[in-house]
Amino acid sequence: MRLERGDAVGLARALITTDSRNPSLVPDGPGEDAAARLLAGVLEAWGFRVELHDAAPHRPNVLARIGAPDGPRLMFNGHLDVVGVDGMTHAPFEAEERDGRIYGRGAADMKAGVAAMCAAAALAGEDLSHGEIVIAAVADEEFASRGTRTLIERGVRADAAVVTEPTGLAIMPAHRGFVWVDLVFHGRAAHGSRYDVGVDAIRHAGLVLAELDALDTGALTRRTHPLLGHASLHASLVQGGSGMSTYPDRCELKIERRTLPGETPAQVMAEIEAACARVRDRRPELRVDVSLALAQSPSDVDPAAPIARAVRDALDHQAIPVRVEGMSAWTDCAILNDAGIPAICFGPGDIALAHGPEEYVEIEEIHRAAAVLERIARGWCGTAPEAAWRS
Repeated sequence: MRLERGDAVGLARALITTDSRNPSLVPDGPGEDAAARLLAGVLEAWGFRVELHDAAPHRPNVLARIGAPDGPRLMFNGHLDVVGVDGMTHAPFEAEERDGRIYGRGAADMKAGVAAMCAAAALAGEDLSHGEIVIAAVADEEFASRGTRTLIERGVRADAAVVTEPTGLAIMPAHRGFVWVDLVFHGRAAHGSRYDVGVDAIRHAGLVLAELDALDTGALTRRTHPLLGHASLHASLVQGGSGMSTYPDRCELKIERRTLPGETPAQVMAEIEAACARVRDRRPELRVDVSLALAQSPSDVDPAAPIARAVRDALDHQAIPVRVEGMSAWTDCAILNDAGIPAICFGPGDIALAHGPEEYVEIEEIHRAAAVLERIARGWCGTAPEAAWRS
């Protein structure tokens, strides 16, 4: 595909029309291969040094570089996969334009952000005499983040990163993590009339849930972060029982605990175990297995860190109001930060539209995001005077 160098809106449309549903979420999803190859071709034509490498079979990351490799290095990171399209109220892959918006699955989350970051790096590229921009357009963020994890495993590093998730052009330096916990309650099956024999696994799950409710409405509300509010948990899934006249011998309960910076999976597991212990004190027959299913770290970068200041200064230069907020969703920023790369979210689009029946991005936001990111790139890796905030 041929696009004029730095055409963010044209690239956004091209990516949105390319079906890249994540096959780990959607059985017939084609994955990121077509979108990755389209993007790689555009970036090569724009003068980038481009590599494709698989994060999973036939699911490549695009890694592209522009500028001087021996100087400061800034990463622009975004994901190419999208979620399913069931229930959408408009065509998911036509990139229809109306009322100053582009509609389609991935328009906000986050192909507009990928397009803006690539266009910005391309336009800044000729002036990047003292540093390098790394474009990381990754696979699988919507499921297991294998794309960014693979980048880190391959040794890709930068001094800082901007993840162009939809923030409505706000600076978002922090987001919560999450811990998924499985609880399996074991009862004793018996006829419904045999209270003297049966042990109700579902009731025991309910008693533990009541303890977790007290935790959620009590202690967790007092654990706060200035941008993220308080810690929380909820019951995600529950399954148990075999019939109306049978004591259930098994109940499976899945809990999601949203964590704040500083909280760890070990702390969360200790909280859950303590809730079970309190129930066991009252009901010695309680038998429950508690296991960690998955944990993703929170992300937290000082709003005064160099990368956040760079975005702030670029917004000021473009006369765009500066807003510093917390990101509501989990992002690959956490993986980058864990690897020692300070990463914040900034991009076009509204995160509230992600995964929804209607998804769109404002065209003007794409232009503004690209202009801000271009300014950041020139300041971080070029000779512009605003590079002083790197010190």
